[in-house]
Amino acid sequence: MDGSILGVNPDAQPNNLESFWMPFTWNRQFKKDPLLLTSAKDMHYTSVDGRSILDGTAGLWCCNAGHRRERIVEAVQQAVEHLDFAPTFQLGHPLPFELASRVLGMVPGDFDHMFFCNSGSEAVDSALKIALAYHRVRGDAARTRLIGRERGYHGTGFGGISVGGIVKNRMFFGPLINGVDHLPHTHDLAHNAYTRGQPHWGAHFADELERIAALHDPSTIAAVIVEPLAGSTGVLVPPKGYLKRLREICDKHGFLLIFDEVITGFGRLGAGFATEYFDVQPDIITCAKGLTNGVIPMGGVITRKGIYDAFTAWADETGSTIELFHGYTYSGHPVAAAAGLATMEVYKEERLFERANDLAPYWEDAVHSLKDTRHVIDLRNLGLIAGIELEPRPGKPTERAYEAFRRCYDKGVLIRVTGDIIALSPPLIIDKPQIDQIFETIRDVLNELD
Repeated sequence: MDGSILGVNPDAQPNNLESFWMPFTWNRQFKKDPLLLTSAKDMHYTSVDGRSILDGTAGLWCCNAGHRRERIVEAVQQAVEHLDFAPTFQLGHPLPFELASRVLGMVPGDFDHMFFCNSGSEAVDSALKIALAYHRVRGDAARTRLIGRERGYHGTGFGGISVGGIVKNRMFFGPLINGVDHLPHTHDLAHNAYTRGQPHWGAHFADELERIAALHDPSTIAAVIVEPLAGSTGVLVPPKGYLKRLREICDKHGFLLIFDEVITGFGRLGAGFATEYFDVQPDIITCAKGLTNGVIPMGGVITRKGIYDAFTAWADETGSTIELFHGYTYSGHPVAAAAGLATMEVYKEERLFERANDLAPYWEDAVHSLKDTRHVIDLRNLGLIAGIELEPRPGKPTERAYEAFRRCYDKGVLIRVTGDIIALSPPLIIDKPQIDQIFETIRDVLNELD
């Protein structure tokens, strides 16, 4: 390949940056001093000025197997040459059936069906709709309430921001969907600062679900959705026993429990999914990101045995020829499914989940080596995830973390910041010297900052 697409050089500096309204970005600042990436391979990006940038974020939590892996690239190329698109409304093609079987084989427990969509946001909205419809087709239509959690991130669809709990993601868009309440988050620096792994304190926050249930009447609640580990809000690690307690309360009252595993799925914690890592089985799992290694957009909803069966029973009773009145044009897209299958092969052949588990103790030590670094007020870790919370500048929240992001980039390391928290989630192929480079760079940058 000559590096060009229809005569356009992807490595060239664009002449005009104004037309693209960038998501979750300070657009005016970016376009004054843009950071542009033009290529990537394994653990590194290449910037438009030719510099190598070590990826400490797996792109955006998604490139778990590293960048431009040959097996995945070839699978996508072959898929495009063979079948560019096929609908999955009353038609089909083999690849999503095969991918669903492969993914289900990775999830412990009695999960038996997978619904495909195009992103984590769509996976969440699909899961919420499936949960609401599940109760209705079973004759329990009073269950219409959904419970999320403060500081939860579940994508940017109206369902996702309604159950989500990040204020600025919600505040501009009106009353959102009705019948939603929120659990408190579990983050408490006074009790849990600098904890290695799961905090011992905080499981009692799960009991707030009992209070919410009593407030609304348990018979009106359809589902509870949480991230097993909250990622985009700044890496909030669940206290020991917290998720098990949520499961117990959901079982007691008949609520479906949804784990949003868009981030934790596919090896991020050193296991296939967080349900395996924490030994807690939800009723529904959402996934995306690592499903295709970020190569092609794709998401999914994984359901336990009995959920799909309830829809087929309802269809048989009513004579409906469609079990679920929901879907997307690109559900099970052939190119995305090919990328997903190749990604599963890379995970398996290179034992990347096991690799992440083996590296986790070294990663933890590297994270907590920053304890005495300037401006650091907390350190959190689990698997190959880290949160480094910084003291904000008085009256200027987010400014210090954003400056750290820019300076790390200038020094050849890509980090992610959310508020005043640095969030790290490298590709699972990272090695120990690269871990050292990430944390040495962050230490140097923070010690330089005012």
